Amino acid sequence: MNGFDTAILTFLTQHEFDSAVLNHAIRVMAGLYTFKGFVLIPVLWWIWFQPGERREWQREMVIATIVSGLLSLLVGRTLAHYLPYRVRPIHNSELLLHFPPVNFPEPVLRFWNSFPSDHAMLWMSVATGIFLVWRTLGALVLLYTVVFICLPRVYLGLHYPTDVIGGAILGVAITYLMTRDAARKRYARPASIWFERSPAASYTLAFVVCFELITQFDEVVRLGESIENGLQTAAPTVHGISAQMEIRPVVHACRNSNLPLVANR
Repeated sequence: MNGFDTAILTFLTQHEFDSAVLNHAIRVMAGLYTFKGFVLIPVLWWIWFQPGERREWQREMVIATIVSGLLSLLVGRTLAHYLPYRVRPIHNSELLLHFPPVNFPEPVLRFWNSFPSDHAMLWMSVATGIFLVWRTLGALVLLYTVVFICLPRVYLGLHYPTDVIGGAILGVAITYLMTRDAARKRYARPASIWFERSPAASYTLAFVVCFELITQFDEVVRLGESIENGLQTAAPTVHGISAQMEIRPVVHACRNSNLPLVANR
C-alpha cells in the first residue's frame, strides 16, 4: 500500500468517532440505497420535467447521464473482476489499524476486489451529469456524493482512498465524454424523440432502469447467481468431483449465507 493511503487511513482511525450512535449512522449511510441513488436519481427526474428554452438539451443530458452511470457501473465491475486482487483495508492485517465494525456480508467484502470503488464511479458519474446541467445544484450534489457516499466507505475501511479517488476520476471522465455533443447527439437525441412518441413504453423502461441503477442491479445479480447455483447443484458428478466445487469460494459463501452480493461492494 502506498504512503498516501496509509497516511489517510491512519489519520481516520486515530480520530475515529467515539460515539457509537455516530458510527452506526455512518454504517447506515454506507449500507442503504436511501442515501445514494434515492437522493441523486430524483434530481435527474426533476431536471427532466423542468420547463424552459433548454428543455430539449436538458433531457438529452439526463439521458446521457443515465447512460454514463450504467457504463460506469459496468466498467467498475469489469475492472474489479480483471485487475489484480486488492484486499480491503478492513481485512488487511498488515495495516494494524482498527476500523469501526460493519455489518456487511463478510464473503463479499473479503473476496471482492477493493479497486476501484464502483460506488464512487457510479455516483460521481451521475453527480457530474447533474453539475454539467445545473452548476449550483450540481456543486451541492457533488459535495453530497463525496461526503455521504465516498468518505464513509473509506472511514469504515471498505476502500482505500485511492480506490475512491480512482473510481471518482473514472466516473467523471466517462460522463464528461458521454455528454459531449459529438457523442450525446448520436444516442440521446433519438432516445428523447422516442420519449415524445411513445411515453407509455419509454417512461416504463426509464422507471425500471432508474430503479436498477439505484439498487446497482443487486437483485438481478442475486437472481443470476441463484440460477447458476441451481444449475450447478443439479449438474451430475463427474469423476467423483461435483461441479458445485468449481464455484468460486466467494460466490459459494454468499449464496449459502443468503446475503446480497452487490450493495456494499
